[in-house]
Amino acid sequence: MRLLIKAPAKINLSLDVLHKRLDGYHEVEMVMTTIDLADRLELVPLEENVIKILSQNRFVPDDQRNLAYQAAQVLKEKLNIKKGVAISIDKVIPVAAGLAGGSSDAAATLKGLNSLWNLGLSLEELAEIGSEIGSDVSFCVHGGTALATGRGEKIQHIPSPPSCWVILAKPTIGVSTADVYQNLDLKNVQHPNTQAMISALEQGSYKGICENLGNVLESVTLKMHPEVTQIKNQMERFGADSVLMSGSGPTVYGLVHHESRLHRIYNGLRGFCDQVFAVRMLGE
Repeated sequence: MRLLIKAPAKINLSLDVLHKRLDGYHEVEMVMTTIDLADRLELVPLEENVIKILSQNRFVPDDQRNLAYQAAQVLKEKLNIKKGVAISIDKVIPVAAGLAGGSSDAAATLKGLNSLWNLGLSLEELAEIGSEIGSDVSFCVHGGTALATGRGEKIQHIPSPPSCWVILAKPTIGVSTADVYQNLDLKNVQHPNTQAMISALEQGSYKGICENLGNVLESVTLKMHPEVTQIKNQMERFGADSVLMSGSGPTVYGLVHHESRLHRIYNGLRGFCDQVFAVRMLGE
């Protein structure tokens, strides 16, 4: 038996950091939604009590550094499972891009193994286990659209955005999330209006969503990496309705309601970036 499962990327419609916590993490308020850009995982049970990660992508680690590996390891340890699994990852989501690719792979692994090993765990239980692996894993277990608080592990479902196109562009740089948070000066940033974004989603207002996109981490990443600013400017110039960096970057996305503009923006960005995608919101 083998199991195939998709691991969709997420974008931040709003990302706010409130303060640094006593445990060293930051208290966040993030509105996230899944998009139709996904890795594909194949899970195959093994007689041998081992975890194997298989991928053609040289940037995907095949050991304990891989979040899918960690997901399988945590499940095995928590439930005393003496079975093995081979996890093949067809990587489509760019690596270290602010799109939760690794976290989504971990979430897909938790859900896949729950089925493959007949564990009978609820989504809430899987999300709680996921929170031990990474801050975005809990959201990725649930998917859809949600407000994530705490360090990202507290999930509250909210209505998904109205259907539209999302154009993503990732420059050929990596961004260290730890470095971005370390350089974040919360006294001198413009905080996004999380409640206004939630209200826009509840009203199904595409205009309201566009007006309230916001990411406090832009204040750091745009200074550290001018090429991210350049992509934002180009995307706006080519006619995207609203533009934002996702997560700690460096991926920038633009929302587009009318398909007629889509190809112009996509083709224009191809001159600046190798990795450009045009996808739909996944919604629920």
